[in-house]
Amino acid sequence: MKKSTLKYSTLQWTASLIMIIIMVMPFHALLTVWLSSLVGHYTALRLWKELLLIVAGSGAIFLLLTDQKIRQNTLSRRIVWLILAYIALNIVWGIIGFFGGDLSAKALGYGLIVNTRFLIFFLIAWAVALRTDRLRNNWQKMVLWPAVIVVVFGILQFSVLPNDFLKHFGYSVSTIEPFETINSNSNYIRISSTLRGANPLGAYLIIPITFLAMLIMRGKRTWQNVTLLIGALMALAFTFSRSAWIGTALALSTLGVMNLEGRNIAKSNLLLLSLLLALIAGSAYALRSNSHFQNVVFHTEDRSVVKVSSNQNHWSATKNGVIDVAKHPLGFGPGSAGPASSYNNGKGRIAENYFVQVGQELGWIGLVFFTVINIGVGYLLWLKRADPLALGLFASFIGITAVNMLMHAWADDTLAYVWWGLAGIAMAPIHVKVKKKRS
Repeated sequence: MKKSTLKYSTLQWTASLIMIIIMVMPFHALLTVWLSSLVGHYTALRLWKELLLIVAGSGAIFLLLTDQKIRQNTLSRRIVWLILAYIALNIVWGIIGFFGGDLSAKALGYGLIVNTRFLIFFLIAWAVALRTDRLRNNWQKMVLWPAVIVVVFGILQFSVLPNDFLKHFGYSVSTIEPFETINSNSNYIRISSTLRGANPLGAYLIIPITFLAMLIMRGKRTWQNVTLLIGALMALAFTFSRSAWIGTALALSTLGVMNLEGRNIAKSNLLLLSLLLALIAGSAYALRSNSHFQNVVFHTEDRSVVKVSSNQNHWSATKNGVIDVAKHPLGFGPGSAGPASSYNNGKGRIAENYFVQVGQELGWIGLVFFTVINIGVGYLLWLKRADPLALGLFASFIGITAVNMLMHAWADDTLAYVWWGLAGIAMAPIHVKVKKKRS
């Protein structure tokens, strides 16, 4: 087999793996819990996408070594080297933390995976998309087809299915709870669809909602797009995820502003937005004593039997996290904070803020690195805003960044892989010409 044929084959199966990961991730939680209920090994099954990531990474490295165009368009970019430096920082800080006794092996391993997998996937998708238009040509299918199933199942959850329906798929205390409530109030059930919880579902829905709104704004007002958008908004509402509501509002507002065509439209939209905010503020004040409104919006009520509300827990966790970063400017290493810290010999640190988590783990240096990476990727997407894929990603990025200020959103498998995989695809030029070479 000639080298050119091997390179083409590697390019195609690596692109296939990228598409599989992006399209299957919205069902990752349901599938892994269900399979583990049949064959066991829940933790091992959850690593299926990391195994595919390793294989895809091997393909991307081969392409990098054998393709000059990929090298020129990636290794010459500062954002790529910054990401590689951030990954190296995670590894070095992890080794120091482990041998210093601050981290257990399991917490360190989990922390390294959570912190670096989405950035590695971003680089792989970028490299592959430089040499094939297959990924770019299919991005709408990768986003919307899985969203249809997630939205339909979510609507069935709050309308038809019993609250504990997911227990038939192995959901339990030892894996994922079959349903969530607001402050242990069974009258307020939160849906999670095929994701691992209500908040992750809400954060994920920002992506298809933003893209659907963008397509409709650009003239694709098909009944399928409009119906799916309405369904996605309904599912979002019944997650009762306030961070996702805020994120969606910011994403759609960003999208609206970026689609403005003139000063008069800008003024009218600004007036409309002001009236809407005034209406929301007035309604909130008028309904401040209504128990239903208090539960849905504030996740607490005057007559609640819960001693400490989720709001108090969130504020306390974030405050303690900020204090932690201030007192320990070098951090404790990956796995010392966030979801991975639950494996760290009882020394869990949950700040309810992904950026604070990064500061707790990697100190001020890591926080600066990660912040600059976010700004850099956002800026590159903004430069490409004429491309629908980049525009939708930029708008959703604004919303998801806000969500990360209120929870550990990038630690969620689905959101991280889907968004950063699509962002990697968006980094490549819009027009790519590829010719198949045969031996």
